Amino acid sequence: MAAEYLRKKRYQLVASGYRCRFGEIDLIARDRKHLVFVEVKLRKDARYAGALEYVDRRKQDRIRITASMYLAQNPTALQPRFDVIEVYAPQGVNTVQPEITHLEDAFQ
Repeated sequence: MAAEYLRKKRYQLVASGYRCRFGEIDLIARDRKHLVFVEVKLRKDARYAGALEYVDRRKQDRIRITASMYLAQNPTALQPRFDVIEVYAPQGVNTVQPEITHLEDAFQ
């Protein structure tokens, strides 16, 4: 769902499920200026906490280190950026119209 959302927003999907010994990055996409490392959070609803709240400082650090490994293997002139895509889908992957929130430059 998140990959299709990015395609519709004119991002080019570069990789999905990139893994190294430090961690995993759900999606890597690019636009004209950025190479975007995307953490995707799927939740049924935001009743207990927003999906972004599950991307804590420790998780952000692991994603940054993993992104550094990716960039060492795949040099680019594009500016790296870290986004979070929240997908709220009450019926999980069977949800016809999930609510998707794209938080650009989400890591502070």
